[in-house]
Amino acid sequence: QVQLVESGGGLVQAGGSLRLSCVASASGRTFNNYRMGWFRQAPGKEREFVAAISSGAGRVTYYTDSVKGRFTISRDNAKNTVYLQMDSLQPEDTAVYYCAGRTYDSRYVLDDARQYNNLGQGTQVTVSS
Repeated sequence: QVQLVESGGGLVQAGGSLRLSCVASASGRTFNNYRMGWFRQAPGKEREFVAAISSGAGRVTYYTDSVKGRFTISRDNAKNTVYLQMDSLQPEDTAVYYCAGRTYDSRYVLDDARQYNNLGQGTQVTVSS
């Protein structure tokens, strides 16, 4: 069972930035094959897709419309880590952010957390106005 551990959340003012990290407890070669994603869940709302990145070099990325141009997903396979750089944060970005991993890639977006094998415990992001 692969474990995913997120970090980097916190409290930031509107317009500010945060970078989330997610470290996977997988061998380097295994992590290279993983599709990785980020989801978030705000209080009283359902979990929603934020971003995803393809396996290997991560040449293909996907974003939900509300974060396009503000968030950037990336990966460092040597460190078994996926990142979510969040810029121009807004109060509506406040949520618990979850890292998700899937042991094999797909040609589809995979914007449903149930399509992933593993989910982290989450890290809180709070954006004040």
